[in-house]
Amino acid sequence: MTVQTKDTVEYKLSGWDLSKLLPAPTEDLIKERLDNLEENVETFEAARPKLSTQMEPDQLLAMVKQYEAITEQFYLLGGYASLWFSENTQSPEALTFRNRIQHISTQIQNRMLFFSLWWKGLEDDEAEQLLPTSKDAADYRHFLQEMRLFKPFTLDEKSEQIINIKDANGMDALMTLYSMLTNRLEFKLTVNGEEKTLTRGQLSSYVYSPDPDLRAAAYQELHRVYGQEASILAQIYVNRVRDWHSENVELRGFASPIAVRNKLNDIPDEAVDALLSVARRNAPIFQRYFQLKAKWLGVDKLRRYDIYAPLAASDKEIPYAEAVQSVLHTLEGFDARFAAQARRVFDENHIDSEIRKGKRSGAFCATITPKITPYVLMNYTGKVRDVATLAHELGHAIHSMMAEHHPLLTQHSSLPLAETASVFAEMVMTDQLLAEEKDPLVRREILAAAVDDIYATVMRQAYFVLFENDAHAAILENKSPQELNQIYMANLRDQFGDSLALTDDFQHEWVSIPHIYSTPFYCYAYSFGQLLVLSLYRRYQQEGDAFKPGYMKILAYGGSARPAQILEEAGIDMSDPLFWQGGFDVIRDMINELEAIEL
Repeated sequence: MTVQTKDTVEYKLSGWDLSKLLPAPTEDLIKERLDNLEENVETFEAARPKLSTQMEPDQLLAMVKQYEAITEQFYLLGGYASLWFSENTQSPEALTFRNRIQHISTQIQNRMLFFSLWWKGLEDDEAEQLLPTSKDAADYRHFLQEMRLFKPFTLDEKSEQIINIKDANGMDALMTLYSMLTNRLEFKLTVNGEEKTLTRGQLSSYVYSPDPDLRAAAYQELHRVYGQEASILAQIYVNRVRDWHSENVELRGFASPIAVRNKLNDIPDEAVDALLSVARRNAPIFQRYFQLKAKWLGVDKLRRYDIYAPLAASDKEIPYAEAVQSVLHTLEGFDARFAAQARRVFDENHIDSEIRKGKRSGAFCATITPKITPYVLMNYTGKVRDVATLAHELGHAIHSMMAEHHPLLTQHSSLPLAETASVFAEMVMTDQLLAEEKDPLVRREILAAAVDDIYATVMRQAYFVLFENDAHAAILENKSPQELNQIYMANLRDQFGDSLALTDDFQHEWVSIPHIYSTPFYCYAYSFGQLLVLSLYRRYQQEGDAFKPGYMKILAYGGSARPAQILEEAGIDMSDPLFWQGGFDVIRDMINELEAIEL
C-alpha cells in the first residue's frame, strides 16, 4: 500500500487489492461473468465441425484468438480465486469459491479439449500448411508449435477428459488439503524470555538470528511441528508420487517422472541431467564455504542450524518503507524502466506484504494477464533477507511487464527462465550495497549473505530434485515413509559431507517443502536461473551498459520463443556441462574474495 504525502511516497504493510480481477465476489457479478463465459465456450464448441486440413491459416488463427479470449476470461476468475485463498487459506468463503472455479475450469477444459487434440493429431506437413505466417501472428504460431511438442504424450479425448476430472476431484483437492493443513500450523518460540506464537514465515526469520540457541530452537520447533504431522503429510506425498507416475509414465509414456517437468519447461533432458550432475560434483565448494564460516564464527564445526548464521552480531530490522525505497532506488540505478515497473506493483496496491494467521507462507509473484500488473505476496518480517526477497519477487513482476506486449498465450516464460529477472534483481542489490560500503567487516557480511542466498537457490534446490528422483523411485518400490526419511538424510550427508553436524530432526524436513508436493521437480528451475544469472551478471560487470539491450531482449521474449533459442542468441548452450561449471566458478571466486578480506 502506498500513501502519497506532500513530499514523498510512504509505503505501508497491507493486503492487496484484487478488484481488477473481480470487483467483488457477489453472486450476481459471478453469475454475469460465468454466463458470458458459457456463451463464448458454446460459440467455440460450435466451430468444431469446421476443423479441417482444408481450413485457411486465418481461420485457424481466429480460433486460437477465440481460445485465448476464453482463457483470459477464466484467468480473471481463477486468479481471483487463487489469490483470495492465498491471502487466507482458512477462509470457508475463499475455499468454496476456489473449489467452484476449479470445478468449472475442469468442465471448460474438457469441452474445449477437442481443439488441441485435433491440432496435435495432425501430421507434421498438414500442421505446417495451416500455421499462420504473417509477422503479427508470430506469437500464435509459436503457441501452436509448442502445443505439438506434446503430440507423443497425448491420449484420446475421453481419456484426457477423465484425467482432468480425476485431477480436479482428486489430486488438486489433495494439494488444497496440504496447503490448508500446513498453513494453519502454529509454532512456539521463546524470544528474550517471552514465548511467542508464530507463523512459519515468522519462525523462519529466526534461522538468521545471531543467537545460535535461537537458530537451533527455530529449526527444532519447525521440525517438531511438522514431525507431528509427518505421517499424514508423507501419505499425501506418496499418493502424489503414485498419481504422477500412473498418469505420466504409465499412461502418457514419458521416459521418467522428471521428464514430464522437463517437457513442460521445454528443456532437454540432457540439459537438466548436466545441471544436476555438475551441481553434485560441486558440492565441495559449499562444503569449503561452511568450513570457512565455522572459522569466522569461532566454532570448530557448523551445525545444520547455523548455515544461515550472520557473521555480524546484529539483529537489525528494516522497516518496510525503508526496504521498498532501497529496492526501488537500486532498480533505478540499473534501469529507470525497471524501477517504474516495480512502482506499478505498489501504486496499484498489488502486493500483500503483511503477516496474518492463515495467510500462505513464503512469497510469490502471480501474473494473471498481460493487461494487469502482476500481484506479489510477501510475509515481511523486517529482516535483512526480506529485502532480498522483495527484490526477487519484484524481479518476477518486472519480467512479466517486460513481456506484456505479447498475447496471454505467450507472455509467461518457461520456469527455468522465469528466475532470470528475479535473481538478477537480487544480485544488483548486493552489488549496489558492496559499492557503497567501505568497512571490510560489513563487506564480508554482505558477501557472505549473498553466498548464503546462492547456496539456498542453487545447491539446496538441486538437492531437493535429486531427492525427488530417489523418492519417486523408492515409493514405486513400496518404501515406507521411514525409509524416505533415511533417503532424505543420505541426501543431506551427500550434500554437506563432513562440513557440518547433522541432527536427526532434519529427517522430516522434506515433508515441509511445498514445491515437491504442488509442482514435482520444479526446484531445479531455481538452480538453473541462479547459475544462468551468475553467467549473465559476470558479463554485465565486464560490459556495463552495453550488456543491457541483450538482457532486456531475453526478458522481453517472455514465452514467445523456445528457451534454447533465447539462450542460443545469448551464446549459451544449456546442455554443455562447462556452462553450468562456469556458474560454480563464479561462486568459488566469491568465496575466495570472502576469504581474502582482511579485517
